[in-house]
Amino acid sequence: MIWATLGGVTIGLALLIRHLIQWWPGLKALQTAPLDHAGRLLPFLAAWCYGVLAILTVGGLIGWIADTALWITNWLGDAALVWGVGGQAGQVTRGPAYLPLTATGGAIVLLLTVALVAAIKKSNRGADLKYGAWCGICLGTSAGIAGFAAVPLAQAANWAGGALYGVIA
Repeated sequence: MIWATLGGVTIGLALLIRHLIQWWPGLKALQTAPLDHAGRLLPFLAAWCYGVLAILTVGGLIGWIADTALWITNWLGDAALVWGVGGQAGQVTRGPAYLPLTATGGAIVLLLTVALVAAIKKSNRGADLKYGAWCGICLGTSAGIAGFAAVPLAQAANWAGGALYGVIA
């Protein structure tokens, strides 16, 4: 498993900030129709949760793609920190010990992958879904609040997988 570096977390936070700024409708519009505007955040949030679960997978094609995306993002973020502001590269921001997915939790991630790919192709919110998944991959193993969110997401995937496959199998 690849852990996020300071550069990777910086890019993840940049993706989050970019999305929130593009989403922000203004205070008056938000006060007038809060549910309509909050609903526009749901695709990004759902894809973010998927990204966190994808980085928690330890093997297979999905885990390899998530690890590769995080490795490239770490490298790009570290390069931006070193060359942009004179920071240090490679500082790991390891969060709490991650909760591995069970076999049925991994099966849920596979099902979510199918749903995400279909939604990206079908939805007019495909960019939100892609950026949300990338942001989740970047922040899923970080030491901040996003890293702490990985534990209940993994527990939920493991529980859902156990419940679904316990009924079917």
